[in-house]
Amino acid sequence: MKRASLVGLGLVLVASLAGAASIHMKNDHSVPTFFDLGTDLRASGELAGLANENLTVELTTTGNPTATCHNPGNDQNLPPGQNPAPVTLTGTETITPDAISKNGNAAFAVEAVLASATVEGATDCPNHNWIETITDIAFTSATVTVTQGSNTFTVTCTFNPPTSDGLVPAKSVSCTTS
Repeated sequence: MKRASLVGLGLVLVASLAGAASIHMKNDHSVPTFFDLGTDLRASGELAGLANENLTVELTTTGNPTATCHNPGNDQNLPPGQNPAPVTLTGTETITPDAISKNGNAAFAVEAVLASATVEGATDCPNHNWIETITDIAFTSATVTVTQGSNTFTVTCTFNPPTSDGLVPAKSVSCTTS
């Protein structure tokens, strides 16, 4: 009877430890690496403290677009956009248990993608018949949220100065975690 109780207690302990993941970046002071793809942003890095179950990595980013406006009847006249409003982009990556190492680590690379570069009837063009085309985005902030079961880990970063195409220098990225 005692043996069955000890086995049962051991299974409960193992089950509770398996669900007690403590998600964090692999290196304590590590932040994601960001790459400005023009109108999209990629965040990548390595996570640790993962359990052996699916996890979701979501990237939400905000930036200031550069745009041109053009009259649909005259594609040769492309005056720059007046004051394009800031845009928010999102992207999601799902990581399955087979991509998580036995040590509870997994790499991620998630992209926030501009759904459409064209904005018909944009209020910042000379009139509502014109079409605005976003040609670039200078990203100002990004949030990476990792969810696995009931556990959530968030890294919120700001870019100063805003990004320009290519690898975002680590010295211009400031992040906090929660």
